[in-house]
Amino acid sequence: MNVFTSVLVFQKLPSRKGRDKYSIQCLECFGKNLYIGTREGVVEYLTVNSVIGEKNLAVREVGKRQMGRSGAIGQLTAIPVLNHLLVLWDGSVTVLNMFSLEPIPALKKIQNVSLFYVNESVVQTQSVSVELFVASTKRKTVSIYKVCVDRWECVRQVALPQEPVALTVHETCLCVATCDRYFLHDYESQTTLDLFPHNLGKQSIIANKCGKGEFLLNGPGCLGMFVMKNGTSQLPPVQWPDGVVGAAVYFPYVLTLQNHTVHIYSMLDQQLKQTVPIGSAKSLISTEAKVFVVAEKEIYQLSPVPMEDQIHELLSRERVDEALTLLDRVQDLLPKESYKDLHKNVICTSGMIKFYREAFVDAKELFIKGELDPREIISLYPAMLVMSDNFTPQTTAVSNAKDLWSLSRHDWPTFRQYLSFLDEFLREVRPTTQGQICSDEIDSALFKLYLEQGEYGKLDQFVSSQNNCNLQICVPDLEKHKRFFTLGLLYQSQGQHFNAIQTWVKIVEDQSNEPSHISVFQHIVNTLSHLEHKPIIWKFIDWVFQRDQEAGILIFTKRHARDRNTFAPEEVLTILANYPVATTLYLEYLVNDLNSKEEKHHTLLITAYVKQILQSTKGAENNYTSKDEIRHKLQKLLWQSSVYSADAIYDQIKSSFLHVEKAILLGKSSKHKKALQILVNDEKDQQAAESYCWRTSAGQDRKFTQRMFLILLQIYLESTEHVIAAVDLLNKNAFAFDVVSVLRVLPSSWSLQLVLRFLCESLRGTVHDKRMRGLEISLAKVENIRHKHAWMEVTHEEIRVNRGCICHCCQKPLTVPQFLRRPTGELTHVYCHAGESSH
Repeated sequence: MNVFTSVLVFQKLPSRKGRDKYSIQCLECFGKNLYIGTREGVVEYLTVNSVIGEKNLAVREVGKRQMGRSGAIGQLTAIPVLNHLLVLWDGSVTVLNMFSLEPIPALKKIQNVSLFYVNESVVQTQSVSVELFVASTKRKTVSIYKVCVDRWECVRQVALPQEPVALTVHETCLCVATCDRYFLHDYESQTTLDLFPHNLGKQSIIANKCGKGEFLLNGPGCLGMFVMKNGTSQLPPVQWPDGVVGAAVYFPYVLTLQNHTVHIYSMLDQQLKQTVPIGSAKSLISTEAKVFVVAEKEIYQLSPVPMEDQIHELLSRERVDEALTLLDRVQDLLPKESYKDLHKNVICTSGMIKFYREAFVDAKELFIKGELDPREIISLYPAMLVMSDNFTPQTTAVSNAKDLWSLSRHDWPTFRQYLSFLDEFLREVRPTTQGQICSDEIDSALFKLYLEQGEYGKLDQFVSSQNNCNLQICVPDLEKHKRFFTLGLLYQSQGQHFNAIQTWVKIVEDQSNEPSHISVFQHIVNTLSHLEHKPIIWKFIDWVFQRDQEAGILIFTKRHARDRNTFAPEEVLTILANYPVATTLYLEYLVNDLNSKEEKHHTLLITAYVKQILQSTKGAENNYTSKDEIRHKLQKLLWQSSVYSADAIYDQIKSSFLHVEKAILLGKSSKHKKALQILVNDEKDQQAAESYCWRTSAGQDRKFTQRMFLILLQIYLESTEHVIAAVDLLNKNAFAFDVVSVLRVLPSSWSLQLVLRFLCESLRGTVHDKRMRGLEISLAKVENIRHKHAWMEVTHEEIRVNRGCICHCCQKPLTVPQFLRRPTGELTHVYCHAGESSH
């Protein structure tokens, strides 16, 4: 891949006079300032301007200084904060002014120097200073100097076990290469850590700083080793070829120089990314913005390709994993928005590759993670329209892309899997922020997907819920497929309730062959029962009741509690005036479900029951069954309700065959004897008369019960036809009679044998009652004695009190010498026995 672009910065043209001995030995760069050290001991100062061509830069020579008659410049380092340029020549360090190249007299040469290193950190004290580390092969030491503008001084010396060959520093940690090994030394803690050996004769010694507290070393086996200052490694080594003569780090890449070629490796996956051929190259110099390659007579600049372009190149080659790894590691180097857009692009491109590989689960997760615009996927499918005029597909094209249009015609099983993916993806992305941006397209696509695939269950469920389907597109499709019930659901979900109900009414009236038409009428009723818009209900209410009054009444009775106030009861009763069955059902709802206490509602319901019973014919068995059910409801209401007008109802049924009902109404007016006479003489139902006595006596005392049964007995005794009924009444309900009262009304002609069972049961009951009362009295006495005993237990001990004690209750002096005390003997509150009972 294209990581760096190469540009020629400087080239020394061959001299016409004699043999050209010009050779570049070292290089230093700061901003636009370029310093070259040559083999003839010359320091050249150049400035590099902006690009004026694709391969060349504008270079201007500013100055030049001859350090001596002979000898190569070994090392150049600029200290911009001090305007110093350090020059290693002839075994000593000389300080020049960065711009004039004039020596600084106050800073004398440092002798016996083989190499040096300037710490990048600047110390801000009274005078600005930096640290200079000077290595001496002859002395086997590293001297640490404090360098200021006009002076320097040696502040520390570190002894080395062998001659230093390479040196780099991070804070207080020295990374030193000697003739046979690398080691780390912390001059503050005086600790030394051996790393690994090297072969000086067969490999170049490389010791470069490559990050905060990290060093790049040329290790055994041609491995570029990344070593932290604590001796550990956080990155795998880079396997580079034999014969590497130099290396530099430009995150996240490592550049090596070998065989006139620059090899560029990734620190992230340790793979070779690019090779740049450069003839007679000697060394690499890395700066914050670029990397320089120093050749014999030329200087090349390797400028990094912008990270965005590198990632786009990887995406174009579908190396998405590599692009994602690179993007994550260089996140801090990119603007936040740029990183976010790139990250989404990488994720979505990976998703597209998975999508066309039919790895649908992974593709869906990647699309959602990358916040892919759902319209990108919708637009890939045949017959799926994207309605947004301003939408243009933005996804990166991938090599394994398939034509879904062609797939739908020639490989239906595979295309069906793509349709299933579309369904799952759109349903999952629908509630997200990304889905809300184009909710119309998503919902319309799902609608079309279900309709075209014949998944009508899913379609009905989808359009029944809240959706943003485009009616201009979806309505014609439903009419074309004759899915009119679904069309009504779509109208309903869009808030067009009138159109929805009107559509369903047409289905019912036309008896459509649509499979769902059987339950359409009930669906209309349910819809009306949930509506609050009264004008729409008025338009369809008569149509519903003309078809089915029992179903139609649900419009009013199945309303949610918060919607019941939409219609007042009187308003509903007015509406239902022409529908008697519906009126009865609604009155039942008011009385039984809402527990209405209004006399009008109870009276109207009873009247409705009476009319239905009286109007029913005896010709059909079904009518008899219905009449019996209504009579049961009527009798139950007459017994339980207490707010209807009993006299008005009695006048209505006075001349009818509703004898039981008349008895109940008379009982409500306390006309019990007349009521029992109707049950015995008119209804001729002994069981009903007996039940009337028990039900009327419920909640009353025993004397009332005895009086009720005595009245019934007297009615039986008035006619000889009811003698057997009278005997059965006495024998079955002996406990309900007072024996003395019964004996007074019994005819003298009755034999003892006839009432023997009654007398035995009555006497047994009398004896039982007497014994129970005696037992209750005895239990009460025992409870009383127990309380007295408990009181005596806590009051039987005595104490004496001093003269002048006062009663705690009445505040009067105590005159009685003896008082009860507690078992503990401790006097708390003392009360006198005289006076009020509460003392």
